Amino acid sequence: MKIGIMSFAHTHAASYVRSLRDDPGIELCAADPGPYPDGEVRGAELAAQLQVNYRDSYDDLMAWGPDGVIVTSENARHRPLVELAARHGAHILCEKPLATTWADGLAMAAAARAAGVMLMMAFPVRFASVFARLRAQYEAGLLGDIVSIRGTNNGQLPAQRAWFADPELAGGGAFADHVVHIADLIEALTQAEPLTVSAVSNRKLYAGRARAETGGLVTISYAGGLIAAIDCSWSRPATAPTWGGLTLSVAGTAGTVDLDFFGPRARGLDAATGRPIELPYGPDRLCRPATSRSQMPASACARWRSCSAPSRPRGKAAPSPSAPCFR
Repeated sequence: MKIGIMSFAHTHAASYVRSLRDDPGIELCAADPGPYPDGEVRGAELAAQLQVNYRDSYDDLMAWGPDGVIVTSENARHRPLVELAARHGAHILCEKPLATTWADGLAMAAAARAAGVMLMMAFPVRFASVFARLRAQYEAGLLGDIVSIRGTNNGQLPAQRAWFADPELAGGGAFADHVVHIADLIEALTQAEPLTVSAVSNRKLYAGRARAETGGLVTISYAGGLIAAIDCSWSRPATAPTWGGLTLSVAGTAGTVDLDFFGPRARGLDAATGRPIELPYGPDRLCRPATSRSQMPASACARWRSCSAPSRPRGKAAPSPSAPCFR
């Protein structure tokens, strides 16, 4: 299988490369022609560091003939890359959020349908084993009817790429970056339709470095009475041992569940610097030390082409977790 990486703008691009480059069944090639700010390691220089084949333009990458591509550009630049890949018949995994405007999102979905290719968003948290267990418990009736969900997806201000805090390129700040995972999990778990959304935000955290909101709280009401609250703030300090984390508290009429999606961690101090460190272990090692933001598990990358999100009645077996897609 031939997989193309379209842009190194997103910090996840390097994680995809590391997860896929040594798979004997995958040929990997990247293109990152820019534009990008001075001082950021991008393009051919980063490709050499990652030991991945490189093309100077996206057209050259498409001429290479990828079976699928991973779009890891700035959020506002997803659409032209998705449309280019679709025209060349490549299946597409696109980083979240899919788009920064409603029109772009609809156009990308339409392009994928017209080309007969799959367009899928990167929601690796759906593949976490703890979420699979939560779905199984809910489907078995152990939680009863879910009445409230509280989710946190907090992190540091992304420092490696300035565009994350640029509203024009990112579509927002912490809202654009960190609401989507919790919202996606709620939809995957309950299949409930959102009715109303309210949100508050500020820029008190990292005020001197960010042009977009850095703190945010979103409240969503769903059909059936479910209320959800999502804390999406970039509230971790730069000295934190990991870039961030993701938790979910689910309250039902028959039981409650609290989940930490980053799993168990060994904690200690770095002998050389005295700084705290956390090393994740177990099946859901979704986080890494503070030197990298996050990394999709290889198992999720290997299954990125699968897609199923059908509606289902309570009591029926849940389908295998996969992210929303268009085809």
